[in-house]
Amino acid sequence: MKKLIQNARVINEGTIEKKDVLINGERIEAIEDSIDVQEGWEIFPAEGKLLLPGIIDDQVHFREPGLTHKGDIFSESRAAVAGGITTFMEMPNTVPQTLTQELLEEKYAIASAHSLANYSFYMGVSNDNLEEVLRTDPEKVCGVKVFMGSSTGNMLVDNEDTLNSLFSKCRMLIAAHCEDEATIKANLDNLKSSQTSLTAFHHPQVRDHEACYRSSSKAVALANKHRARLHVLHISTAKEISLFNNELDLKDKNITAEACVHHLWFSDEDYAAKGNFIKWNPAVKTGKDREAIMQAVINGKIDVIATDHAPHTLEEKSRAYMDAPSGGPLVQHSLVAMIEMYRQNRISLETIVERMCHAPAILFRIKERGFIRKGYYADLTLVDPGSSWTVSKDNIYYKCGWSPFEGTTFSSHVTHTFVNGHLAFVHGSFDDKEVGRRVE
Repeated sequence: MKKLIQNARVINEGTIEKKDVLINGERIEAIEDSIDVQEGWEIFPAEGKLLLPGIIDDQVHFREPGLTHKGDIFSESRAAVAGGITTFMEMPNTVPQTLTQELLEEKYAIASAHSLANYSFYMGVSNDNLEEVLRTDPEKVCGVKVFMGSSTGNMLVDNEDTLNSLFSKCRMLIAAHCEDEATIKANLDNLKSSQTSLTAFHHPQVRDHEACYRSSSKAVALANKHRARLHVLHISTAKEISLFNNELDLKDKNITAEACVHHLWFSDEDYAAKGNFIKWNPAVKTGKDREAIMQAVINGKIDVIATDHAPHTLEEKSRAYMDAPSGGPLVQHSLVAMIEMYRQNRISLETIVERMCHAPAILFRIKERGFIRKGYYADLTLVDPGSSWTVSKDNIYYKCGWSPFEGTTFSSHVTHTFVNGHLAFVHGSFDDKEVGRRVE
């Protein structure tokens, strides 16, 4: 059955225009000012609503296998489609860590049976699995992930020979978590010697500006030296922005950067109220950093907006600072949070779509997704921009059951999410009869 979305405000490729969009099976068949309705079509009136390409989130941790008490591919992909995300790229710090081709394919097999959204998975890098990494198929895998700083599920790569070999030999996109381990350790030792106890307030002092810049600049230097494709994840400081440029088209850049929603929304002033619930690696830093990151998103020095969705249980996050893990759930609320920033006149709707839909598709060379174009897969998100709601435990879909946005009122609501033409989410209900696809 064909599906017709009528009179939506379509945000796509730098324009906002009222259009009808016709879906035929998995694909977009037509985009017109007006399409005559035919008998048997399913009609979706969308007057006053926003229609976006499905969000592509290039950094999530869905915790399967091995950490499924925090989240799993089924639960977190449901939350993702509820937030308008139709494609995700998932990280290798699971249990076991995704360090072999066989383990990588096992994750794809899980997703093929259980994911409501489309998916890809990063191959993980360790100090001693380079040959395995180089076997990764760039047509079927989004990239390789290197932790140049320890984080949850420590996969720190600190061997200089390994790093040089990775950047010189790997022709795939290298996604990097950049924090300098020696700086972090020295900061932590200094704070422990001067403070009776540490809280989340100290987190940006432990994982400070210098730790981020030292590691990011090292990664950029390696990429420049070896002409590697580098994507620096979750930029958290104003200082790091100087490492990137906006003089080239995205398709011509070898070095790119990502900002995450929490670094655009929160600042260090929020630790007093939120504590460990906004404890991330890299840390949320100052309001000046936050605004500089937003400006870099707008001017194109930062190319992609993502979530770094990383759920932990409420009990884990409620522990003392030193024992509480870093990370938090975000996929359900990332788009509505960005639209709230638009309402605050901080960013345009066109830029949101550019950074959350178009840019990930271009950067990762994803086939036929990320845009509303005739013949492309019908990955689409409908948003009611005038439907306010407040985040509470009653309307959270994450398996962990909490959100750093609890108590926040958003003025917009995702009403429909189409994945490959299938209506996976509508007004709080899910249809999991069809699963997402492995993206190419």
